[in-house]
Amino acid sequence: MKSRWIATLVAAGMLLAAAPVTAAEAWLPQVTDSPSRFSGPGVYTGKPALAVTLSMVMAGGGPSNFATLTLVKVLAGDKTDAEVAALKQKFGDQKVTNFVTIFPFVVSDSLKIAKEKGVALPSAPNPDPSNGEALAGALWAAGQTGHGFNVEVMLDRAVSHPIHEQVMKDIDAKYGLAADADYHAVLNQAMHDLAAVYHFNAMGKPSSM
Repeated sequence: MKSRWIATLVAAGMLLAAAPVTAAEAWLPQVTDSPSRFSGPGVYTGKPALAVTLSMVMAGGGPSNFATLTLVKVLAGDKTDAEVAALKQKFGDQKVTNFVTIFPFVVSDSLKIAKEKGVALPSAPNPDPSNGEALAGALWAAGQTGHGFNVEVMLDRAVSHPIHEQVMKDIDAKYGLAADADYHAVLNQAMHDLAAVYHFNAMGKPSSM
């Protein structure tokens, strides 16, 4: 009996020791090289990181009032205006407008599908929705494939791959395939810009840490 308890404690200790390297590292075995729709190879097949998803939704104003620019202001802070201007310079006003318009639809549609499937958001967000750097880091880590960042892997981890797939079909039906591509492309660039601003490594932490 004593040896069994010791074995249990050792196993628990091993789990605790492994906890700090969850996030991207623990997710990597569940990323396949299957082609994603807009972003090259990378499909996440595991469970969604719903605490991060909840943090993102709350940072954007909550499920009923989510706004793209509200989220961007939390993530980018005083660099928001510069980031929006850079995105418009790179993609043009219309593509950025598509991104701004579609993101709230993505959130509401994802939550609707999740509810229909019996998937409930956790009671508490993680990280703190008011901490833009921590949230940007969590999202950056969620998009890692082991070969770099893939925005569709990030979205798979946010809601699960099947829900992400359904949301893309719904975007196509409402806004069109080209606008769907714009949404993914602008979000991908915004995440790379945030990673550069905060000097994130693959774990979503400043590279100096």
